[in-house]
Amino acid sequence: MTNFDKSDTTSHSHSSIYIRNMDIDDLAPIYHLGETVFTSDLYPYLYRTWDEWEVIGLYNTDPEYCLVAEIAENLAGFILGTVISKGAWIYGYIMWLGVSPNFQRQGVGDKLVDKLVERMIVDGVRFMLVDTDPANTPAVKFFTRKGFGNTRQHIFLSMNLNKHYYYGKLISYEREKAERTAYKGSRRRPAAKPQEIASEAAAKIILTENPSLSGEPESFNDADD
Repeated sequence: MTNFDKSDTTSHSHSSIYIRNMDIDDLAPIYHLGETVFTSDLYPYLYRTWDEWEVIGLYNTDPEYCLVAEIAENLAGFILGTVISKGAWIYGYIMWLGVSPNFQRQGVGDKLVDKLVERMIVDGVRFMLVDTDPANTPAVKFFTRKGFGNTRQHIFLSMNLNKHYYYGKLISYEREKAERTAYKGSRRRPAAKPQEIASEAAAKIILTENPSLSGEPESFNDADD
């Protein structure tokens, strides 16, 4: 998924952009930047939604394909990718590309994509993949300008199960069954046996008479013997 505004199809100077590997301190800032650019209003039916696990998962599995762009030591954008092997082909897949609204039209997306592709070529990639919402015209134009083509569209359908005439009843039934099970479990909880009560009382007496057994650390001094 990619975010761009309408002006992102034209890049400007790259000289002030610094690209580096993402590190652990970048996880939270990148996640929060993604929250601002991959919103449910723009992409309400994403088959792959933006959450913290997208960042953490790719950082753990493909750290070499997780890059950060900085301008004047500020987070300007990021790109997260992976490599997929299918038979003799090795595919590079751009999964997320985000550019901060504060750094649009400065070539951030261009430089992130170029750096990632260069790195993947070294690792044997000979075919690149990227996907975006077909309504995201700026992103489509951006990747077309970068050389991507052969567009294929998939149709994703959705359904609210709670509102379905049959599945909604099934959900209600499962909810009621879980509530009944929890209620029966609380009523069937066995009372403590007399022996257990006596043992518990004895344990309390022992702990009261021997404070050192209660788990509290004893105090020591540094005086020599």
